[in-house]
Amino acid sequence: MTMPVFEEFEPAADCHCAGCAQQHRVLAAGGHSSAHGFRRALAVFIAAGVVLGSGGTGVADALGPPAATAPPGEAVDARATTDPEPATEQGRSGPLHGPSGESATPGAPLHRTTRAEIINRAKKWVSAQVPYSMERYWSDGYRQDCSGYVSMAWGLESNEWTGSLAEFGTRITREELQPGDMLLFHNPDNPTTGSHVVLFGGWTDYTHTNYIAYEQVKPHTRRQATPMAYWTNSSKYLPYRYNGLTSAAVESASTNAGAATAVSPGTVAPPGMDVYPGLAAFGPGANNTYVTRLAELLAGRGGKHFYPQGPGPLWDDPDRLATQAFQLSQGWQGAEADGLPGPETWRLLVTRKGRNITGTAAKQPAGKSTVAPAYPGGDHFRAGRSSPFVTQLGRQLMKRGYTKHYTSGPGPVWGEADRRSVEAFQRAQGWRGGAADGFPGPETWRRLFA
Repeated sequence: MTMPVFEEFEPAADCHCAGCAQQHRVLAAGGHSSAHGFRRALAVFIAAGVVLGSGGTGVADALGPPAATAPPGEAVDARATTDPEPATEQGRSGPLHGPSGESATPGAPLHRTTRAEIINRAKKWVSAQVPYSMERYWSDGYRQDCSGYVSMAWGLESNEWTGSLAEFGTRITREELQPGDMLLFHNPDNPTTGSHVVLFGGWTDYTHTNYIAYEQVKPHTRRQATPMAYWTNSSKYLPYRYNGLTSAAVESASTNAGAATAVSPGTVAPPGMDVYPGLAAFGPGANNTYVTRLAELLAGRGGKHFYPQGPGPLWDDPDRLATQAFQLSQGWQGAEADGLPGPETWRLLVTRKGRNITGTAAKQPAGKSTVAPAYPGGDHFRAGRSSPFVTQLGRQLMKRGYTKHYTSGPGPVWGEADRRSVEAFQRAQGWRGGAADGFPGPETWRRLFA
């Protein structure tokens, strides 16, 4: 019987057949088995099956199922795959624009930058979907791999790699991470293909179990929620803070000394604390330095009387009432004055713009209250349940403008119209996923009736 002839081939990046999937696993595991050896083994295996005339087990059965994948930019469940971390080969240290570029001046001071500038630079590559490459350089001169991406975001004057990036930063703890810091995994055993680095973009919620990662991976730059510290090799990722970091608030004070917008004594924020951390940093259960920073800003804008004990990191009624008073002072009403600091509230506070808190704004209009009725518990809002609280909820939803799902007036029996209306309200708060499932929890209830 004639032995079949097999051509050499490279597994396509987007091919998930059994052969290519196994090759991707080999490379992700460290690349110790060459692609040529894999192809030869696969050819021999198939040839042996042909010679033996076996009609049973095939190559797919022998190699096992392909690794689970996710569309670019979406998280992969690490429990459902053996390769959740993309391959991230990287180049070594070098000048901007490649070997022919101009090398950085030895001993030159680091480029001074703020956290906001770091994240904004990182977002530019995300928006441009810069293709991953360890040989090519983007128009700004930075190598299109993971370490080149961080070099770009930090504003370094050279293309560094995971073996040198730590020289430009200071080691911190994971709880100290703030937007613009990096999480670095340098693997000395396999430095160019077994290492990786990402930019920390902020916590996704108060539990600090997931964060937003900005990273350069195949096929292009992405931003996505990521488990702390990464999908694989989690314990080996070390957090660093850029040594050239400066505070926008400090810069403003130094360049506007004596001006009306200058920072008041005692209110200058630590580096990066004036970057908006996201709504998840505030609200019931929040306990972090951003809550303290918010209280300091509000106290300096006329809200000091809300804090008889002084600002603190644990979110409480004084924080909500002071925030709402500031929002009302801007002339905002309804959901815009819910007592939770959104991006615009935060921007006005940290830039010392907008109106200060006035005495009238700090008080509620006569006959009105921002205190919600007591939350009755989630058991009232389940399929088929009948409760006066369902009617109360439905009427409040309609009062707030969420009426399109109700073909008739709200009633006591929980139904799909109630769930979809609650979901619409939750999405209007900026919530997604499980936080916008259409079932009212305590925070949904409080916001709806506040």
